[in-house]
Amino acid sequence: MPSMTYDALLVVSFGGPEGPDDVMPFLRNVTAGRTVPPERLAAVAEHYATFGGVSPINGHTRRLVAALEHHIELPIYWGNRNWHPFLADTLATMAGHGVHRALAFVTSGFSSYPSCHQYLDDIAAARAKVGPTAPQVDKLRVFFNHPRFIEAQADRLNPVLDPDARVLFSAHSIPLAMAATCDYEAQLHEAAALVAEQCGVSDWRVVYQSRSGPPTQPWLGPDVSDAIADSAPHNVVVVPIGFVCDHMEVVFDLDVVARKRAEAAGVAFARAGTVGDHPAFVAMIGELLHERTDRAPRRAVGRFGPRDDICGNDCCPQPQKP
Repeated sequence: MPSMTYDALLVVSFGGPEGPDDVMPFLRNVTAGRTVPPERLAAVAEHYATFGGVSPINGHTRRLVAALEHHIELPIYWGNRNWHPFLADTLATMAGHGVHRALAFVTSGFSSYPSCHQYLDDIAAARAKVGPTAPQVDKLRVFFNHPRFIEAQADRLNPVLDPDARVLFSAHSIPLAMAATCDYEAQLHEAAALVAEQCGVSDWRVVYQSRSGPPTQPWLGPDVSDAIADSAPHNVVVVPIGFVCDHMEVVFDLDVVARKRAEAAGVAFARAGTVGDHPAFVAMIGELLHERTDRAPRRAVGRFGPRDDICGNDCCPQPQKP
């Protein structure tokens, strides 16, 4: 693929509330188009109330953007899927600044509809909302097996690594029907194996968390809390490998719920950090950018090569409604 000229880098994230008044509007944005009982939204809102109505995700994204500004020469913009700064608002600002073509870094390294292709749909919808002046946006590839990502996650694991503990690599669960149409599960196992190898870990598992949806719908498992209970008498170290920064699914589902499950089972619990603004992770984003602008080498480790730059229509398809 020939090198391309781009005017900016767009960091695209999930977004999260930054105060109690934001919580319910944020949750309605997240669940728009789905039938979610009001009591379920109220229960999830209580998770945010535990932390003063603030998700850590926006703070982490700000730190990542600040780190990138010291590493990348292009102007950097930030837009969210579900909360301020919204993607459409950011694209309108970019258009006003004369940006015509941008690369997008999405804060998810794995391939599934909600972690990959849905962001493409969101970008397309935001461009349509802005209109003909909206910049063209090309998404950077997924990075589950990029050596810099593996290095950063291994470096976050090492400080809490107990040689006698079982390591549980955790990611957001998705329905089995969705998992059957994408490479999400295989990519998670590959990334976990690469981090475990780099850290010298032999006793490890891939587990899932934050399941939602009707109980009759099968989702990927095992659940992290069940895996913790089943690990006794082993201590556990949980690595949120499916999340690049802390947000509610990390600080509540792991640091609160999973930790309590470990205490009840008599299992010592530790949690590795997310890659966040780790220097290796920031450098990786720079490498992904240079792949597209300067035809720099496309790096990957493990069994799989680097993912394609352009997602096909059959990549991570939107799940069909029953």
